[in-house]
Amino acid sequence: MAADQWDQGYAKTPLPRKLGVKEGLRIAVLDAPEGFVERGLGPLPDGSTAAAGLDGPVDLAIAFVSELAALEAQLPDLARATAPDGAFWVAWPKKASKVPTDVTEDRIRDVVLPRGLVDVKVCAISPIWSGLKICLRRELRA
Repeated sequence: MAADQWDQGYAKTPLPRKLGVKEGLRIAVLDAPEGFVERGLGPLPDGSTAAAGLDGPVDLAIAFVSELAALEAQLPDLARATAPDGAFWVAWPKKASKVPTDVTEDRIRDVVLPRGLVDVKVCAISPIWSGLKICLRRELRA
């Protein structure tokens, strides 16, 4: 994948703002392409931390998947580790990227909606990746 896909000139809105990265968040990143944390997220706001994998509860997670089976395997851990008022992003390769994938926005919904989750936002993460923000349905939050 192109090393410059994290160029912040790709979109007018900075990626961290699109993803909801704010002060004091615990962020988990799963299977991210090279350079995502350093150049895609850039310097994190005060008190925020980003770690690879799900090590304890998180406020925000970003999982990169190119196979639906990977999402289905990760989903229970993602849902369990994400705070009830938190969210996670599922990122998948855009069709135009030519990256082989069986993941689409609709297929993500097919997997998450029956599990009490709902999608609340979609965004372009890079020229290669799109993202769908997922959270627990409001009526199921503690």
